[in-house]
Amino acid sequence: MRPLFHPAIEDVRPEAILHALADPARAAIFASITQAGCVQACAALSSLGERVIPKSSLSAHFKVLREAGLIRSERHGVEMRNHSRCDEVEARFPGLLSAILNAYAGVKGCEGAEP
Repeated sequence: MRPLFHPAIEDVRPEAILHALADPARAAIFASITQAGCVQACAALSSLGERVIPKSSLSAHFKVLREAGLIRSERHGVEMRNHSRCDEVEARFPGLLSAILNAYAGVKGCEGAEP
């Protein structure tokens, strides 16, 4: 299996974050991971409200979030577990994530969430 790419926090670019969170589905997935305050399995995030996201689309969304430096994914058997890198990103770009996520109605920022 290929190793997963996780950029160093120094390599995370604001334009990558903006691109990743420009999609409402990815923003909702990221907000869910951040608000959970714990590691989330991909399968636990496969539905957004009443909409179910196909596995192939979900994988693509996680890849974009991971390569933007917003989440860290780890393989555990057949399960992929994800956690937020919100604290790292917040330290590098203060207020950016909260501003973006607050732009989506009903989506909270990083405050109070733990990786």
